[in-house]
Amino acid sequence: MRIHIDADVCIGAGQCALAAPGVFTQDDDGFSTILPGREDGGGDPMVREAARACPVGAVRLSGEAGG
Repeated sequence: MRIHIDADVCIGAGQCALAAPGVFTQDDDGFSTILPGREDGGGDPMVREAARACPVGAVRLSGEAGG
């Protein structure tokens, strides 16, 4: 699985960082980023919930069934 954040779409709601704080964080401007080395989700089961919780669909998962 690979995680992608569309920086042009992200509004900085922070739902991904709340759902999976071991994978997502927010930069100084409040926009979501992926923690270094966690681009594959690091096995965190909350990554899918983080993508689902994004109110604008900026978090996208690929390399998995349906992704």
